[in-house]
Amino acid sequence: MEGFVRDGDSGTAAHYEHEVAPHVRRLRSRALSDRLAESLLFLPIMMLAVAMVLAMVLAEIDERYMVNPSEVITFTPDVAVTLLGIIAGAMITTAGVVFSLLVVSLQLASGQFSPRVLRGFWRDRHGQVLVGLLLSTFAFCVLALARIDTAADHAPPLTVGVALLLTLLSVIAIVVYLDRISRNQYVGRIVQRVARETQSLIGELPYGPRIGVKVGEPVDPPDVGSLGPPLIVTAVTDGWVQQLSRRAIVAAVPPDTVVRLETRVGAFITAGTPLVTMWPPPEDKATSARLVAEAVIIGVARTMQQDIDFGLRQLTDVGLRALSAAVNDPTTAVEVILRIGSVMRPLLLAECPTQAMRDREGRTLLTPCDLDHTEYVAHAFNQLRHYAAPHPSVVIPLLRTMGMLRDCCLSGYRGAMTPDRARTIAALDHQIDLTLQGVRATGMLPADLAMVEAIGAACTAQPTRHPST
Repeated sequence: MEGFVRDGDSGTAAHYEHEVAPHVRRLRSRALSDRLAESLLFLPIMMLAVAMVLAMVLAEIDERYMVNPSEVITFTPDVAVTLLGIIAGAMITTAGVVFSLLVVSLQLASGQFSPRVLRGFWRDRHGQVLVGLLLSTFAFCVLALARIDTAADHAPPLTVGVALLLTLLSVIAIVVYLDRISRNQYVGRIVQRVARETQSLIGELPYGPRIGVKVGEPVDPPDVGSLGPPLIVTAVTDGWVQQLSRRAIVAAVPPDTVVRLETRVGAFITAGTPLVTMWPPPEDKATSARLVAEAVIIGVARTMQQDIDFGLRQLTDVGLRALSAAVNDPTTAVEVILRIGSVMRPLLLAECPTQAMRDREGRTLLTPCDLDHTEYVAHAFNQLRHYAAPHPSVVIPLLRTMGMLRDCCLSGYRGAMTPDRARTIAALDHQIDLTLQGVRATGMLPADLAMVEAIGAACTAQPTRHPST
C-alpha cells in the first residue's frame, strides 16, 4: 500500500483489493463449508446447543403455563426423575458404541479400499445427525432433571414429552445408521459416490461455479523470455492446492501483465517454491504478491472442491488395493475400471480450460500446469495396466474400456479431427500398446495371451465396437 501512496495513486491498491476480495471470499467460504461438512463435531455441537436452549425454554413454559395438565399425559416427579436418568445414561453409552462402530468402519475402509475414501464416511450426514441426537438427548435430560421439583404434584409435561420424543428419534436414527453403515461398506457404493462427485465437477467444464470462470479469450502463449526479469511469488506454506481463482489472480495485477501460475489444483507445493511468476513486476510488488497468494487455497489434504484428478486418484487406489496380493479381489478391480470408464467418457468429450488467456485490459494468464486430456488418460490407466497385466479377467475389461473411450473420441466430433482429440486418441493407443506389452512380459498362457492380443488389436481398429464388460 505504501508504494501506491508515494506514487500519488493511493486508489490503485484499494481498487485491486476491491476486485480480488469477492473471489477470495468465495474461495474461503467453500473451503470452510468443505471442512465443516467433513467435521464430526460441528453439526453435533450445533444440535447440542439447540437442545440446551430448548430445555430451558420448555422448563419456563412448563412452570408458567402447564399448571393444570389434566388433559396431558403426565408423570409423577419420582417417575420422571427415574425415566430421565435412565435415558441420559443410555444415550451417553450408546454414543460411545456409535463412535466405536464409526472407528471400526474407518479402519475397515482404510485397510481394504484406500485411506482417501474415508472422507465419504466423515461427510455422512446421517452419522453426524445420530451423534448430535444422542448428545442432545443426553444434555436435554440432564438439564430437565435439574428443573424437576420432587415436591410438586406432577413432572413438567412438555419437558418430559420432548425427552421421550428425542429418545424415540434417537432409536430410529440408530437403526437407520446401522443400515447405512453396513451398506456403505460395499465397494460398489464407495466407487459410485466417488464417480458421482467427479462427474459433477466434469459437468462444469470448461468453466463453472466451482471450476472457475472464464477470464479472457484464448491466445497463443507469449515468449516470456523476452519480457525481462519477472517477479516470482513463492508459497508460504507446504500443502495441497485445494482451490484457486483465475479471476482473482488476474485482478490482482496491473493491465498488460503476464501471469504464469506455477502449480495447479491437486498439486503439492513446498514452501519457498514458485507459486506465481509475473512480467513485468508491478509497482507495488508486496500488494500484488499478497493478493495473488490469497487467491490460492492450500490445505493439508486433497479435496473434491475443484480437483477432478483426485476423483480418478481415489478410484485408482481402490483398484490397486484390490489387485494387491494381500487383498486379491479382481472383481472389485473390474468394477473400478468400469467406473473409471464412466468418468473418463464425459471428461474426454468435455473441453478443458484454455491454458493461455488474455482479458480486455491486456492481462495474460498462463496455466501450463493444468492437466489436459492426455494427462488424464495417463493418470487413469498407468498404474492399473501395470498391476492388471497378470490377470486376464481384469486386463480384458481394461482394454475394452480404453477401446470404448477411443470410440467416443472418434465419434465425438463432426468434421476435421482437432489436434487435442488426435493427441487423446494417440494417448489411448499408447496405453493399449503398453498394456499388451505388459501382458506379454508376464508369461501368460498362450491361449489367454492370444485372446488378450485379439481384443487389443480390435481396440485400435477403426471403428471399434465392444461390449461394456
